[in-house]
Amino acid sequence: MQPLWYRNAVIYQVDVAFFLDSNGDGWGDLRGVTERLEHIRGLGASCIWLLPFYQSPYRDGGYDVTDHLAVDPRFGDIADFAILLNKAESLGLRVIVDLVPQHTSDEHRWFQEARHDPRSPYRDYYVWSDEPLDTGLEPVFPTVEDSVWTWDEEAQRFYRHMFYGFEPDLELGNPRVREEIRRIMAFWLRMGVSGFRIDAVPYMVERARAADRRDDGYWLLAELREHASLHHPEAVLLGEVDVPADVYPDYFGAGDRISMVIDFWTNNHTFLALAREQSEPLARALDRRPAPPPRAQYATFLRNHDELDLERLAESERNEVLDRFAPEDDMRAYDRGIRRRLAPMLDGDTRRVAMAHALLMSLPGAPVLLYGDEIGMGEDLSRPERKAVRTVMQWTDGRNAGFSLADDDQLAAPAISDGPFGYEKVNVAQQSQQRDSLLSLVGNLVRSRLGAEEIGAERCEVLETGAPSVLCLCHEAEGRHLVTAVNLSDEEVTCELSDDRLTGLTDVLSDREYPAPDDKPTKFVVGGYGYRWLRRRDEPFSDTLHPDQG
Repeated sequence: MQPLWYRNAVIYQVDVAFFLDSNGDGWGDLRGVTERLEHIRGLGASCIWLLPFYQSPYRDGGYDVTDHLAVDPRFGDIADFAILLNKAESLGLRVIVDLVPQHTSDEHRWFQEARHDPRSPYRDYYVWSDEPLDTGLEPVFPTVEDSVWTWDEEAQRFYRHMFYGFEPDLELGNPRVREEIRRIMAFWLRMGVSGFRIDAVPYMVERARAADRRDDGYWLLAELREHASLHHPEAVLLGEVDVPADVYPDYFGAGDRISMVIDFWTNNHTFLALAREQSEPLARALDRRPAPPPRAQYATFLRNHDELDLERLAESERNEVLDRFAPEDDMRAYDRGIRRRLAPMLDGDTRRVAMAHALLMSLPGAPVLLYGDEIGMGEDLSRPERKAVRTVMQWTDGRNAGFSLADDDQLAAPAISDGPFGYEKVNVAQQSQQRDSLLSLVGNLVRSRLGAEEIGAERCEVLETGAPSVLCLCHEAEGRHLVTAVNLSDEEVTCELSDDRLTGLTDVLSDREYPAPDDKPTKFVVGGYGYRWLRRRDEPFSDTLHPDQG
């Protein structure tokens, strides 16, 4: 059977609004993304994930949708999207888009008709109550919203919103609502997308369960998967599923529900390991993470467009990470997470940031990169909440970081100009010319990861090395073994392997040149914040991975 494309993909996450402004109005747009697809492909990514570009008041970064079938004029039009898809295909890039079926904007036509007329069929598209019901659900943004219920004067009823008050929840138990969602999915799949990143999946299941307890509400995910597969047999459903690891199997099903689970569990323990500079938390997390079914995969990541939500950690562990990476109050969000980008959390140290990407690329699953992390962009803490990490892409050291020719007051977000992460010091153009830049190092890691099909195969074992700071994994596929070792500390260490299968190792990727490993027993050195990928000399390479020094 041909391997599913998403099991071994590298996904590059793009916020259209902040990527590149092609027409000088201050907002990034679809044509801007199209112009920069070569950058994404050159980095080595095989898929791009576009954040919402749908019609929206844009009070929540586009997740407050008013028309799921229309491109917001600030981003272009449907023809621009078709051109983007065509060019992406020519470059070998797949495209997935955000699907936001848990809520709409309160300016959506459905909600406006629902609140205006109690006899309207749209009234039952949303969740209403005569009084605020205590269902045990807390607002997603507890420091911003006091309740999940808001009184609507026109409707004379309360409506529910798990997110912001201007984002009323859809009643997914209503067959008409689900038909609307299927229509939206069919439209974009016919346009040529390769699937969807689905927002807020656990809350969708909660509404499905309330309407029909069959399969504990997970029937909704199977329904969406079946519909997507009818239109595109290889369509991926990438689910935002921030739940305990032991619940992941419910979202996968037998491989007939969510195709990919975004793995917040491993992400949280990655940052605990980075904070301690010890591999144990991450090794423990991988050990407890259930294996996905054959037609499914995990999506691993370091940072995304939201806060670094640390809810999967125990309180004491969460405090460790907060104290290490967000020591000041304005670096934190919602009493649970961090609103910073990766590079500032790692003190802007290129070695450490590259090491973190080596760690990401070595984790079993498909890695997701946030735009700008490949060059070590910083955050803007003057922006509220999660917007701190949603800043314009830094292309050059010229005006507005090469993002836009518009006046400063017209920009979707101000370019970061001051400090060590300002665009004059951190930009694509400069790093493209430096062999030892973060961009070069991350690109080398990404391209090597694409060839390392053993990592995507999910057969992975944590190896004991005698070096507590090193996460050493053995990935296996079709008789080939790939050993990945990443040192989370700044001290050089020697790793020793007791596994008799792993002798005669040779480097295929490393942060620098190293002496050849010793045999019987197998020993090798990994430098401070260093990494080495090795395989047996007597095993064949996969078709796409070749020896390469970083």
